[in-house]
Amino acid sequence: MSSENPPVGDYGMVTPDNQQERLSGEWVVGFVDGEGCFSVPIYRNRTMTLGWQVRPEFAVAQSASSRDVLDDLVTFFGCGKVFLNRRHDNHREDLLRYCVQRRSDLTQTIIPFFRENRLKTTKRHSFDKFAHIVDMMAENRHLTMSGIAEIAVIDETMNHRKPSEFLRILRDHTPTISG
Repeated sequence: MSSENPPVGDYGMVTPDNQQERLSGEWVVGFVDGEGCFSVPIYRNRTMTLGWQVRPEFAVAQSASSRDVLDDLVTFFGCGKVFLNRRHDNHREDLLRYCVQRRSDLTQTIIPFFRENRLKTTKRHSFDKFAHIVDMMAENRHLTMSGIAEIAVIDETMNHRKPSEFLRILRDHTPTISG
C-alpha cells in the first residue's frame, strides 16, 4: 500500500484526472447556489422592432485567480464563455464571468440541467422565474410590448428586485393620439 497522498485539486478535494468526474452535478448545483445568477435584463436597442431587447443570462462570477473553475463550467456544460467583468469596485483583482446567453444553450442545456438538478437555496425561485421567461420567449411573447411588460414584472421579483427601467419608462410615457 502506497503512503503517497492523493492529488488535491483547486477545490480542496481529492480529484480524479477526469474533469467531468471532478465537477459532478451536485458540485455544480452547490457552486451555482452560492455564486451563480439567473437574470433577464431588458435593454434599449433601437435596432429591434419595439426598441427593446430581452436578454436572459445565466452567469457565475469569480476572481481572476479562480478562472479555472469557470473554464471547468464551460467544459461541463459544453456552452458559454468566460469574460472579463467590466465592473470596477473594491476588488483587488479582476473579476471574470462565465456567461451563457445563447437562447438555444439556455433551453437545451442550462434549463434542463437545473430542472433535473434542483437548486437548494432561494435561488431556485429566481431560476424558476428565469425558466418561465425563457419559455415565454419560445412563444415569442417578448416580441410584443405587453409581453415585454409581463417579463419585466416577473424580472422585478428576481434576485435583488431591482426596478425595471422598461416599466418605469412605460409608466412615464403617455402616448399621443393623432387624429
